[in-house]
Amino acid sequence: MVGFGPADVPPSAAVKFVGAGAAGCFADLLTFPLDTAKVRLQIQGEVRASAAAGKGSAVKYRGVFGTITTMVRTEGPRSLYSGLVAGLQRQMSFASVRIGLYDSVKQFYTKGSDQVGIGSRLLAGSTTGAMAVAFAQPTDVVKVRLQAQARTPGQARRYCSTIDAYKTIAKEEGIRGLWKGTAPNIARNAIVNCTELVTYDFIKDKLLKSTPLTDNLPCHFVSAFGAGLCTTVTASPVDVVKTRYMNAALGRYSSVLNCAAAMMTKEGPLAFYKGFMPSFLRLGSWNVVMFVTYEQLKRALTAANHNFTAVP
Repeated sequence: MVGFGPADVPPSAAVKFVGAGAAGCFADLLTFPLDTAKVRLQIQGEVRASAAAGKGSAVKYRGVFGTITTMVRTEGPRSLYSGLVAGLQRQMSFASVRIGLYDSVKQFYTKGSDQVGIGSRLLAGSTTGAMAVAFAQPTDVVKVRLQAQARTPGQARRYCSTIDAYKTIAKEEGIRGLWKGTAPNIARNAIVNCTELVTYDFIKDKLLKSTPLTDNLPCHFVSAFGAGLCTTVTASPVDVVKTRYMNAALGRYSSVLNCAAAMMTKEGPLAFYKGFMPSFLRLGSWNVVMFVTYEQLKRALTAANHNFTAVP
């Protein structure tokens, strides 16, 4: 059998917390170029509007791999990992809370009962998703800003580094600027967390009860892939609005609803699904890497902790 087997002792909350953060970082390292391509495609209509208003030329992106190819050709391969540091900071504070605390919050709502209904799962997913945004929003704002800025010759970049982005946003927009887009991000993460974690939880339970699959890699892979697909379909509209609003210059949109209305008026309803394919490729692959890694890390850390405490 590949990987660690199911542990006899259930993992502690601390093991889940650390394991989720580490698994999220590992998944981000492997899938970050897809996330950057998604951001560039999502803001493309906005960038074209600025170019039409005489604020510079805009690079036109076509499709996932076309976007990646264009970025490598015009900005160099390093551009695919713009915002990676903020992305890893985000995962350590974000995935740790929304994924690592999910089981603990679920048990809190069910009062430790073995019978867990869909309502308790949805409530737990919404709770940890909102908590994660409250902790990690500044890292998400900086990540999106760095991913969105193009490294084109002759054009000044908004931010020189991750630290410079934090400082500049706080200086120009105030501390509230670092929490810009919190409302759509809470909405997005309520949807993402509920869909992602609840779907993974649900599919995994059904596979274990109704198929010959055991609690190992094939079961984790199928569950994670299904969770990624469902999450992309339900979360894409909110994700696009969140990206546009967080990346916008101060005063461009008066509110989240104004941003959504402007998209609908200027670009039509399909604008809410811009970047769908990279979103799916990214979320699908991210979910597979993250959940498989998370399951293995939980078992490895639990085994290591058990062996350490068992030593006289």
